Amino acid sequence: MTDVRGMDAEQIERLDHPNLQGFLHRPSRPRGDGVVLAHGAGSSCQAPLLVSLASAFAQAGFAALRINLPFRRERPGGPPRPGDAARDREGLYHAVQQLRAQGLAQVIVGGHSYGARQATLLAAEDPYLASRLLLLSYPLHPPRKPNQLRSLHFPQLKTPSLFVHGDRDPFATVEELRTAIETIPARTEVLVIPGAGHGLQALFRGRSSSLLPAMIDRLEGLSISSTAGAQQAASTLPS
Repeated sequence: MTDVRGMDAEQIERLDHPNLQGFLHRPSRPRGDGVVLAHGAGSSCQAPLLVSLASAFAQAGFAALRINLPFRRERPGGPPRPGDAARDREGLYHAVQQLRAQGLAQVIVGGHSYGARQATLLAAEDPYLASRLLLLSYPLHPPRKPNQLRSLHFPQLKTPSLFVHGDRDPFATVEELRTAIETIPARTEVLVIPGAGHGLQALFRGRSSSLLPAMIDRLEGLSISSTAGAQQAASTLPS
């Protein structure tokens, strides 16, 4: 099922296939690259954060595909179950292949919270799948449980990664996140959003017109050829 509607700088195409459900933002001036965006555990591809991100990427020339992960296609509400993760990664894989089938040179894989974690796990399994990773509010540990780290796979990550993190996120302090990603052998950067919590509302409210282009610029600055673990950068966007 496909439904297309136009906007000033993009076309939004609804996709509803057996292995893929979501919305593809087609840029008016394509650059030949794409990005896949996955939602968090309590959300969907209609989350305001993903809609704003997809639109910003399309305006920058990317084909931006925001998807519903398989657990959300099956159930309209509620979090994923423990057994859903592998199938959700398959959903991300199919989304990347959807963009690659269109001849796009590079595909960025990204997500928010649960979606970000699944993106890193998929990239650890297949280091050539994505050109870069965009990881929004990576859930390093459950709130108030800093010893339950979700970073065991980080040493297997060979894909340059941009972590976008609010300094009020209960799933990890900025320092906890920076310490954890020291184990990643690819180039990484942590972009701190002052005053933001886990939902990163600043990226789709008020300051989004300046924050989103800045975030995309930082992501583009990550070179896929950089694999030195010491190449970790950190920056904070103005509040």
